[in-house]
Amino acid sequence: MMPLPLAFGEPLFAGALIRSTPDDFQVDELPSFEATGEGEHLLLEIRKRGANTVHVAKLLAQWAGLPEMAVSFAGMKDRHAVTTQRFSVHLPKRVAPDLALLASDDVEVVSSTWHNRKLQRGALAGNRFKLVLREVHGDAAAIDARLQQIAERGIPNWFGEQRFGRDGGNVPAALAMFGGRRMRKDQRSLLLSAARSALFNRVLGARVEQGSWDQPIDGEVWMLDGSRSVFGPEPWSEVLAERLARFDIHPSGPLWGVGDLRSSDAARALELAAIDDEQSQALRAGLEAEGLKHERRSLRLRPALLQHQWLQDGVLELSFALPPGCYATAVLHELGPVTDAS
Repeated sequence: MMPLPLAFGEPLFAGALIRSTPDDFQVDELPSFEATGEGEHLLLEIRKRGANTVHVAKLLAQWAGLPEMAVSFAGMKDRHAVTTQRFSVHLPKRVAPDLALLASDDVEVVSSTWHNRKLQRGALAGNRFKLVLREVHGDAAAIDARLQQIAERGIPNWFGEQRFGRDGGNVPAALAMFGGRRMRKDQRSLLLSAARSALFNRVLGARVEQGSWDQPIDGEVWMLDGSRSVFGPEPWSEVLAERLARFDIHPSGPLWGVGDLRSSDAARALELAAIDDEQSQALRAGLEAEGLKHERRSLRLRPALLQHQWLQDGVLELSFALPPGCYATAVLHELGPVTDAS
């Protein structure tokens, strides 16, 4: 993977550690709806420690005596972390085994209620993070100032390194798949996402280097905040400037596929130039052959409720919330290189 440029200048420390323990990386899923209190789907809020989402889903299926397809969840959560998320279990007769049977050092049932439909993938409002960085060697005042900049201006909306697999191996695997290598259905979906994400990051990288990741250029396609809806291009105006300043709209970049790229003029030229190398052309061709349609993603992300405190010298705690599909590592990237100790 190509190194990602920085939006706010040089790194403020040479390195830090994350996930020294699972408690240093806490994620709470933010629900997007209230349970109905009736229906045949048992909706469980579960806090897990050192366990991945698929593992917990399998435990729930075994607990209920049901096939794994009867258990659903909105999003995948990290293994090396303490995370809270929702699961639904389809129990047509509304008879559930004793919830106490699920309790362990790794799994805690926070709450349970009934709902009238299966929990769908992506059915969350976002995620709230609490992260602890250790062995941070840098100017605390400069780090404080950088975090204030991030709170006021936002950050580039990078796809995080976890999207690309161990050592970035998902992109070469996607190229191999496009070249004819057979993959399982679940692998195909993962690799298609990695291919799209790599192209998006290259376009975003070009906008960061240009200094326009949060500024308009001619031919811009705008994305509404908190939505996948886009509009434009249209002439720059005071109305657009006011909406951009209050984070109602954001510049966008392409999630590659077939169909209209939509951008024009300088924005279109930059997007095509950023992904015109040999590897990018192969990724573009592969995605088009798979029939994926062109979509857009915001280039700018503003972490909500960003707060921080120094727990002691060299130990920094951060808390913030992000929309679905956005990465905490994008926030950390603007501070300095972070090593995952897990």
